[in-house]
Amino acid sequence: MMLPTIDKIKGLHPSIILKRELTRKNIKSSELANSVDEHKQTISAILNQKRGINPKLSIKLAHFFNIDEDYFSILQASYDVKELMTEQKKTPNLNKIRKVVFWDTTFDKIDWQKNRKAIIQRILERGNETEIKEIISFYGKKIIFEEVKDMDSCFVSFEENIKKYNLI
Repeated sequence: MMLPTIDKIKGLHPSIILKRELTRKNIKSSELANSVDEHKQTISAILNQKRGINPKLSIKLAHFFNIDEDYFSILQASYDVKELMTEQKKTPNLNKIRKVVFWDTTFDKIDWQKNRKAIIQRILERGNETEIKEIISFYGKKIIFEEVKDMDSCFVSFEENIKKYNLI
């Protein structure tokens, strides 16, 4: 049986496919390591997602599994891109948000997901146009709508900004 096409598994860590194939073929990781002339620790680290697959190993694995030489390299690259994109989406563009808006906390340690309700409220109350647009871009109008529908604020600017940016 063939390995799945890249399009179907794009973004997965190569270890997921490698583990599946080892199980299907009833091969131990140490046997794979010996077969491809690689250290057992290297294969173990890859299987535990502590390490990626480099081009040299991709070629060795390709010969072992009788697939294209770049199969695991493409899978690794796809995974790396997905991870980087996920990492970049964890915070808004902090250059567009003034630290003074969050004067009562350590700006660099804000958890932008966990504290999103408070962040959205703070920005809608005290933020300027650039900050509001950045928060809308980061969270999206749907999430902001869900967060603000139950919020109460004594700031006139809060209500004005909700209307101005169509967040209701």
